[in-house]
Amino acid sequence: METLIEHYGYLAIFLGTIIEGETVLVLAGFAAHRDYLQLPWVILAAFIGTLFGDQLFFYLGRRHSDYLLSKRPHWKPRLARAEKLIHNYQVPIILGFRFFYGLRSVIPFALGMSQVPVRLFVPLNVVGAFIWAVSFGCAGYLFGQTLELYLGDLKRYEYWFFAALATAGLTGWVIYKGWLGPALDQAKQRKPKN
Repeated sequence: METLIEHYGYLAIFLGTIIEGETVLVLAGFAAHRDYLQLPWVILAAFIGTLFGDQLFFYLGRRHSDYLLSKRPHWKPRLARAEKLIHNYQVPIILGFRFFYGLRSVIPFALGMSQVPVRLFVPLNVVGAFIWAVSFGCAGYLFGQTLELYLGDLKRYEYWFFAALATAGLTGWVIYKGWLGPALDQAKQRKPKN
């Protein structure tokens, strides 16, 4: 497992942070604490991955929103919420949308659909991506320090810890994407308007 993390860790961080990457980045920060990865490179890989994903979704919203919305009608309720936020809080939303779990890929798409100029989105997106990568990368690193403080030698627990965290993250994602997210969207669509 150590060899896999050392050889493919940065690529996994990049790929894992393109869409929703909090769990990936916290695990990577923990791996940096255990000296399998280097924290500055973890942060850089996460920064590049999230920036790439955000720019991609912005572009898709700007150029291909009609087609994508016809294929993903369950996005419409989330887009409606995102559009309200964008209208009222444009700059703070661009800087902080990564911290809104479940809306992270929808908000850049909605920003692309809106009248937000590219020259405003790109620099603020760079700043927001950097803040997010540093925050979650360091949180994972500090989480590792805290565990070590309470458990002592983590070497004997780390395989189980990584396996449990990866399983919990994957299970949560599957439940949300496969069952809970669509169920909530359907319930909201059926709810009568007052």
